[in-house]
Amino acid sequence: MNFLQNRFKWTLRYQGQLYAFLVPYLVGTFVLVVVPALATAVLAFTEFKGVEIPQWVGFRNFVRVIESPLIRLSLYNTFMFVAAAVPLRLIGALLLALLLQQKGRLFGLYRAAVYLPTIIPEVAYALIWLWIFNPVYGPLNIFLRALGLPAPDWLVNEDTARFAFVILATFQIGEGFIVLLVGLQNIPRSLYEAAEVDGANWWQAFWRITLPLLMPWLLLLTFRDLLMSIQETFTPSYVMTYGGPYYATTFVPLLIYEISFDYQDLGLATALLFLTFMIVAFIIMVIMSVTGLSGEADDV
Repeated sequence: MNFLQNRFKWTLRYQGQLYAFLVPYLVGTFVLVVVPALATAVLAFTEFKGVEIPQWVGFRNFVRVIESPLIRLSLYNTFMFVAAAVPLRLIGALLLALLLQQKGRLFGLYRAAVYLPTIIPEVAYALIWLWIFNPVYGPLNIFLRALGLPAPDWLVNEDTARFAFVILATFQIGEGFIVLLVGLQNIPRSLYEAAEVDGANWWQAFWRITLPLLMPWLLLLTFRDLLMSIQETFTPSYVMTYGGPYYATTFVPLLIYEISFDYQDLGLATALLFLTFMIVAFIIMVIMSVTGLSGEADDV
């Protein structure tokens, strides 16, 4: 009996120590994440210029978001960019993970090269691509001219400017590449050996074994990239084009910045931010519903 009592006391003490270690993290999360998120949600329903007391206006800011042609254009630019960039980033990360999953010093060098663009500071990365896309002396147009291909004015024409931002984002796949590389290494080799014994070729093994087992990892990266791709448009659009030409690269983060700091309309800016994340949350819910992930989560 004494043994059970001592065991119970030791368990309570151990669990108390674990919870004590979690307290700084929980406090930091509450102060730095939960409180700002709630404040943002409240400000979306107010008129706030940054200096006076916020005035409650209800859904007027959301009506202004819907009625503004510039805001609608920024939402269109943002989600067209996401629709093109996210699949390309996932496909690129998956292909490179499949090609570079072998062990070896040379493969380690290639993996480092894939991950390198991810750790370059955002401003420096944008300036590098500003030089690459230069229509006169940029290396990309020099290479295209050497092949006898058209050399477009990448950041001057609105159509090519949008495509240039997709190209820029496609090279930042280092984190997704690492995640998928770990996922591939966690797949048991015995499954491929059994498939080879059954006469399966490379494509059948990929379609029947690799892709289904990597699907949770791919969905995780999809949800992450939906948020990160939107956030990461701010620095390139600010440094390279500042929303031009003809608002073709005016993405939601840049417009939120302009509304907040140029026009001091924080209520409208937070309403646009709130609406954007609601749209992203809806897209994530649709993906979870289509893939059956939400049902599996409920079963668990």
